[in-house]
Amino acid sequence: MREKPGILVTRPEPGGAETAAAVAALGWQPWPAPALVLSSILSPEWRAPACQAVLLPSRAAARALAGRLDPGLPVLAVGRGTAAEARAAGFLSIIEGEGDAASLAALAAGRLDPRRGALLLAAGQGYSLALAAALRGRGFAVQRRAVYAAIPAITLPPPTILALKAGIVRGALFLSPRSAQVTQALLRREGLGETVRGMVAFALSSRIAGRLADMPWQDIRATREPDPAALLALLGPAPHQASGQPGH
Repeated sequence: MREKPGILVTRPEPGGAETAAAVAALGWQPWPAPALVLSSILSPEWRAPACQAVLLPSRAAARALAGRLDPGLPVLAVGRGTAAEARAAGFLSIIEGEGDAASLAALAAGRLDPRRGALLLAAGQGYSLALAAALRGRGFAVQRRAVYAAIPAITLPPPTILALKAGIVRGALFLSPRSAQVTQALLRREGLGETVRGMVAFALSSRIAGRLADMPWQDIRATREPDPAALLALLGPAPHQASGQPGH
């Protein structure tokens, strides 16, 4: 029996296993390659500042705040996956954005009043600085708090390295600029940079795609909207032949 053509799944948890399952459902062999390790950095004593609403720009932020806030606080989530994570974390009043920071800022401006108090922007260390600035530009007081850290992976999983060396990986999924950068660094570190000549890179946005231009990918394709479902649609079903290419 021939090997199924493989796809690198660079998304970290929470979300990596979910994406891998969706890739498998399309007939591909998912190869885990999480570029980042996400973990809460909140101490047991951490207390949130007073706020009128909470903004969640990522699923990891939602997970880090589970049990930490009044569940009745209004929550603005960047997209569908983050809204689902917020519900799992116990929040009761959730408004869902369109999947990117710009739409989250616009959602806040359309639903909230700057005169009613500050916003709590829960983010990863070093993330969401532009979002905080955009919100302040719309008149909001913003309490930006780092609630998790995203640590770059130090290596690719050994089975994934073997699959890359065997030439059975046909594509890679990228959901953030940093994941794109870290994955490429890991490939170079393992001496696998040339393997991307036989791979298509699928990016969740044109911004992410721009971070992939310095390696010799067979092709780089970006979604029109920042929705993981659109990324999977861009990938499409696996070909019947293991030698086939994704995205056809």
